[in-house]
Amino acid sequence: MAVHTEKLERVTLVTLDRPQVRNAVDAATARALHQAFVDFEHDDTADVAVFHGAGGHFCAGADLTGVEDRSFAARLQEVLDALRDLSCPTIAAVDGAALGAGTQLAVACDLRVATAGASFGIPAGKLGLMVNHWTVQRVATLAGPSTARAILLAAEVVRGDHAVRIGFANREGDLDTALAWATEIARLAPLTLAGHKVMLNRLEVPPVDADGAVEAAFDRAWTSADLQEGLDAFRARRTAEFHGR
Repeated sequence: MAVHTEKLERVTLVTLDRPQVRNAVDAATARALHQAFVDFEHDDTADVAVFHGAGGHFCAGADLTGVEDRSFAARLQEVLDALRDLSCPTIAAVDGAALGAGTQLAVACDLRVATAGASFGIPAGKLGLMVNHWTVQRVATLAGPSTARAILLAAEVVRGDHAVRIGFANREGDLDTALAWATEIARLAPLTLAGHKVMLNRLEVPPVDADGAVEAAFDRAWTSADLQEGLDAFRARRTAEFHGR
């Protein structure tokens, strides 16, 4: 099973379990994650969720062996929306790689605990694809505009210890650290936390694209020859050659 949950008193541990591919997300895994978050939202006994990856990595991104077009981006966004909108606090326990979809899953959580050697990044520019506007907004809000530009425009990777220093991650530590923090949070008033979470999420005004420029750019990237070149290069383990078309 690619996704499984474990109840630890008032904390629920959600594990992404595809260690053979560093927990990369394919279409089937995205569906399983979405269902896990939907089921969790209907569990009245769960006060805090901790999300992590098995085998030493959080999530190395999308499993590009099954990505062909923007339909995967839409499916992943359903997962991110479900995770973001959970009424209880959520903590990402990040170790190893949290790249691409891994960083997206981490920032969809309310809080992040990262080991010093964890790595956050969005290497979309190396593949010819794009993340959506919500991801750009959330990364810029949490990491700061300057670091967000380095992540998104230079495909730079941010180590876990640096992520903690700049506030992109809240605490340095491992899964045990995240579970201990979740246990502390679970003792707080759940209706208060749920209400504060609603208000915090409302601060994120939906991105406005009055002239359609963002949607047009997204379409260009996801239907481009560059995307096919990026995917082909990834599968052949070679460096992609992009031509902007």
